[in-house]
Amino acid sequence: MTEDLDLTQFFTSGTPPLPPATDQGWLEHDGAQIWYAVCGSGPAVILLHGGLGHSGNWSYQASMLVAAGYRAVLLDSRGHGRSTRDEQPYSYERMAADVLAVMDNIALEKASFLGWSDGACTALIFAAHHPERTAGVFFFACNMDPGGTKEFHSTPVIDRCFTRHRQDYMALSATPDNFDDFVTAVSKMMSTQPNYSSNDLQKIEVPVEIVLGEHDEFIKREHAAYLAATLPNATLTIIPGVSHFAPLQRPGDFNAEVLRFLQKNQTN
Repeated sequence: MTEDLDLTQFFTSGTPPLPPATDQGWLEHDGAQIWYAVCGSGPAVILLHGGLGHSGNWSYQASMLVAAGYRAVLLDSRGHGRSTRDEQPYSYERMAADVLAVMDNIALEKASFLGWSDGACTALIFAAHHPERTAGVFFFACNMDPGGTKEFHSTPVIDRCFTRHRQDYMALSATPDNFDDFVTAVSKMMSTQPNYSSNDLQKIEVPVEIVLGEHDEFIKREHAAYLAATLPNATLTIIPGVSHFAPLQRPGDFNAEVLRFLQKNQTN
């Protein structure tokens, strides 16, 4: 499978198309039109993308899941990609409620979750509110309180990713000229949310795999270790040689960890 450590390929051409959808469309919920797609059949895995991105960023993982006999459920977070938003501020709780609305709309009782960055926050918050709907959470590259993030330093890799996000937003969004306002609104959420205490985390009992790239630009490794130690049913995996963008940089390595987590949960 492709390797793109410096994100040159992502910057130049994005990702391959998602697998063919068996169901897709928009769902109106809480002032937004949420775009979703279902690909494949089998045990359901909901893929939640990172901040400023869209579900197409998961194409390597969605294709792998479909080939492995899983049903990949993707959605563009409100205001991201093809999904719209109203003037309500962004919050992970609101986005978790959007996920629940999509699950109800497609009559999906329970799913495993694959979350990347902001999508990981949304997945774990969903699990906190709806454990009966959550088979497990693969929590990649995010924090659950503001102390878990590093001081921001721009790099060429981050700049390439940001430029691709801008281009994709302009191509997909119903408000293509609003990218800068969109970034400001999402960044405001990221600066104060989530803010879960250790007591909050200890109440989340679903299986969780805390996963971090060895060279993550945004998340402290000690925070990932703290999450794994504090959540009652969690383990920690560090993926060597990659950063915050592991699903794009070395999708083969990343996908192997995802499959291992899914298979472990199916046998437990």
